[in-house]
Amino acid sequence: MGFIKVLIGLPVIAVLLVFAFVNNDLATFSLWPFNIQVTVSLSVAVLFFVALGFILGSVFSWLSYAPVRASLRRQKKQNKQLSKEQQKLVKEIEVLQENLDNLKEVEAALPKPGLGERLKGVFSSSKTAASDTADK
Repeated sequence: MGFIKVLIGLPVIAVLLVFAFVNNDLATFSLWPFNIQVTVSLSVAVLFFVALGFILGSVFSWLSYAPVRASLRRQKKQNKQLSKEQQKLVKEIEVLQENLDNLKEVEAALPKPGLGERLKGVFSSSKTAASDTADK
């Protein structure tokens, strides 16, 4: 970005300097309500008004981007808040994953029921369900 500024700025400065050297005529400005007259070189007057226009344009540009800067600040604040929340959720997921791994280890360490115990559990639960419906 700095190279582009130099690339554009140097020719502009060269043109302004040539303009200042070529225009040596005097210009008289009268400030009407105060009856004041100011006589300056035409090049000085033009360069002054160009600089004044640049400064005013920069100020108005800065003011017009105030809502954009405010929005950017809000988004940065929200981004920090969401990052903290994400870190908290990542830690919670890690804890839950550790709990799941521990449960899998405990389940793997338990003796596995045989086929008889499984069938017994199925038939006993169906008898319990049948007796519950008969009671009602």
